[in-house]
Amino acid sequence: MLETKFKVLFLLAILAFAAIPIMGILRGTQLTPFETSPTDSGNVAQSETIDPTQAAYEEPIKDELVSIPAGPFIRGTNNGGFDERPQRTLLLSAFAIDRYEVTNYQYQQFVNATGHRKSGPPARYAKNMGKMLSVNQPVVYVSWEDAEEYCRWKGKRLPTEAEWEKAMRGSDGRLWPWGNAEQPNGANWARVQDGHEVSAIVGTVPTDKSPYGVMDGAGNVMEWVDDWYGERYFEEAPEQNPPSPEHGVFRVLRGGGYATTGADIRITSRSKMVADFRDETIGFRCAVSGEKSERG
Repeated sequence: MLETKFKVLFLLAILAFAAIPIMGILRGTQLTPFETSPTDSGNVAQSETIDPTQAAYEEPIKDELVSIPAGPFIRGTNNGGFDERPQRTLLLSAFAIDRYEVTNYQYQQFVNATGHRKSGPPARYAKNMGKMLSVNQPVVYVSWEDAEEYCRWKGKRLPTEAEWEKAMRGSDGRLWPWGNAEQPNGANWARVQDGHEVSAIVGTVPTDKSPYGVMDGAGNVMEWVDDWYGERYFEEAPEQNPPSPEHGVFRVLRGGGYATTGADIRITSRSKMVADFRDETIGFRCAVSGEKSERG
């Protein structure tokens, strides 16, 4: 009997540890002074639900790449989490990255052309999907594999973790796209009542704009990048064009999203998840090597 109880407790402990990454994404971290607790939720204004019949009449936002010049940038911070250290200066070659997160409209073009599976929850239940149907909202419920296939179809690729951070942070080591001073309403987060119950149309929040003009790095949806997650990789990575670790269990997610709470939402923050995970808080954008900027 004692042995059976021990096995049950051991199994429960394993399940609890396995749930930590998912809970971290879906629930965020501890509240900051800017945020209200769940007991205050009755005072939160409710946003209007998007009417699916009207979404088709929106003009789709054009695909646009922003050139990021070659040169150094500061990666990581010594004042953040263990996996954000140490702060180092890295050198990256020139690349270009999507100005906006990939939208529902853009992803549907990929589905129509290739027969790839549609974006959507693994199960039928998804409480907010009816509010996320705008052609110009970021596509969500896409796995890392889905994102990688879309970028390849577009003649692009997922950005490396280092490229993503430089594109959103600039070269001067700022902790948010707008600088080093925290702004509770600087991005589409769950920290304050900002009028966005779910993801916003890409590019909606003007302050969530990097020094290069890349939008929605701090908020809106979390984003898949190319890299495998390595907790100590910032210590081990080469100083020039660091590639992804060769293997891993989780893929890296960068940036915050509309459901993100707590203090750990600076640009240097890192998240991780298994590659086939899909959620309404996760999207992506693409990149290409070399200097290139285009519309269309």
